[in-house]
Amino acid sequence: MKLRLKLKVDAMRIRRQTVEHPFGTIKAWMGATHFLTRTMDRVSTEMSMHVLVYNLKRVINMMGVRGLVQAIRA
Repeated sequence: MKLRLKLKVDAMRIRRQTVEHPFGTIKAWMGATHFLTRTMDRVSTEMSMHVLVYNLKRVINMMGVRGLVQAIRA
């Protein structure tokens, strides 16, 4: 992996730009606190719910509620 990063210097900078924003947003929505559940299965479910809500909010902002409902019906 170190070799791949040396060959592609900008990879980490690009990754930070594309990946860190959603996690930072989700963390802000959570109030920058810990997960409310314990055990990996429950924490995984909790994180999945946060990601689902993040993606739904993005779709609603891009397409609107009508567009989302039409896409679901299609």
